[in-house]
Amino acid sequence: MGRLHISRTEGGVSVDGADPSPRPRPERSLLDGSVLRSLIGLALPTMTVILAQIGVGVAEIFYIGRLGTSALAGASLVFPFYMLMTTMSAGGLGSGIASAVARAIGAGRTEQVQRIFAHAVLTALAVGLAFTIIMIAAASWLYASLGGEGAVHDAALTYSNIVFAGVTFLWISNLLGAAFRGMGNAMLPARIALIGAAFLIPVSPALIFGFGPIPAMGIGGAGLAIILYQAGATLALLVFWRKTQAAAGSIDFRPDRAIFADILRVGVPSSLNALQASLMSVVLTGLAARFGDDALAAYGIASRLDSMMVPVLFGLASAVLTMVGMNAGAGNIARAGRIAWTGAAAGMVVTGLPGILFAIWPQLWLGLFSADPAVLAEGSAYLHITGPFYPAMALGFILSFAAQGAGHSFWPTVAVTARLLCAVGLGWIAIVTLGLGFAALGVATATGVVAYGIICALAMRSGAVWHGQPRRQGRSR
Repeated sequence: MGRLHISRTEGGVSVDGADPSPRPRPERSLLDGSVLRSLIGLALPTMTVILAQIGVGVAEIFYIGRLGTSALAGASLVFPFYMLMTTMSAGGLGSGIASAVARAIGAGRTEQVQRIFAHAVLTALAVGLAFTIIMIAAASWLYASLGGEGAVHDAALTYSNIVFAGVTFLWISNLLGAAFRGMGNAMLPARIALIGAAFLIPVSPALIFGFGPIPAMGIGGAGLAIILYQAGATLALLVFWRKTQAAAGSIDFRPDRAIFADILRVGVPSSLNALQASLMSVVLTGLAARFGDDALAAYGIASRLDSMMVPVLFGLASAVLTMVGMNAGAGNIARAGRIAWTGAAAGMVVTGLPGILFAIWPQLWLGLFSADPAVLAEGSAYLHITGPFYPAMALGFILSFAAQGAGHSFWPTVAVTARLLCAVGLGWIAIVTLGLGFAALGVATATGVVAYGIICALAMRSGAVWHGQPRRQGRSR
């Protein structure tokens, strides 16, 4: 593949160099097209991927639930750890991969893109195998320490050992998917995810309960179905990757310290941010439990509304990361900043409307899950406080991904840490030390979200996230 050089002309972007073929239209639009239209076009496929994964997860839990309470409880012990792998691979190290690819394309270093793809595979192999060893070695102790006993512990161990034996496939498919999104091709991983979901939903019950010559494998069959799903996605992405670089000859897997450093300086802090978010959720759930079962149920239902925002926010944030990375790499900092703020504004509108709606009429959400008056009362008190601050959550989320797209992860990490300290620290002081009521948990949560949004906005506004980026003159639309 020839080296491409990007220059700006009065009409937009021109490409000079050894490769006479024009720059693909999607890449052109990301560098010099309608910001909002390009964001939506990139965001929708990624939202589709997440919705497909949510659908697969719901179906899997439904099937496992038919095996009985012990199997369901065992799978519940494993689920947070598997979701952590998903979050760290897709949004943690995946952000590092997508950012590196986007900035390389924006700067015209197209020959480096294939090297980043190769390093994505190397990273996935190393991290995936490490987690396989850790989880298989520690699984029995880990699930026992979380309260798993007897049949529940056995079910968790069976499911976990199978799932984590093949977790490397999850890492490869998610990191390659991130690399394609960094190229501006979000549709490819979306299509593969949808095909995989269509495969998994019928195959999973066949492996769990048996079908024809296939023996019933119980909860182990659910784990095997997940491995087959991820292995298929990995194979498909590897095939498409090979097609994209066929003209370059053999794949160069030689490790490059500079490429690893470029990936990890964004990917590692992003993964730590995911860990902090998980820790915050665990601690806040524990604080809610101090008020009894009704409050715990209310918090679980109310906070689930946050998770419903994830497909929209992550899809939009991934699109912002790609577009900011390409434009930052091309030196168009003005356009990159405009992309960041446009994405943040869109996220604030999309999350703010349901947030305000359920803050005013919380029963519209809570009533979907419970009719218990005590649960509805506690949940209403929480949503009255937190609902209006959903735009602040969107502001921080989108702008943190924009910073990662520019290759900077310091301020997003500061913001996530501030959110954790505010929510957990204030919640602990208010509830444990001062003995305040359940509503104090909502105040602490809202305070953390506001701190998160403000820090990310100030970092973007001050220009701190653009330090070290080349700047070129050009028209920004």
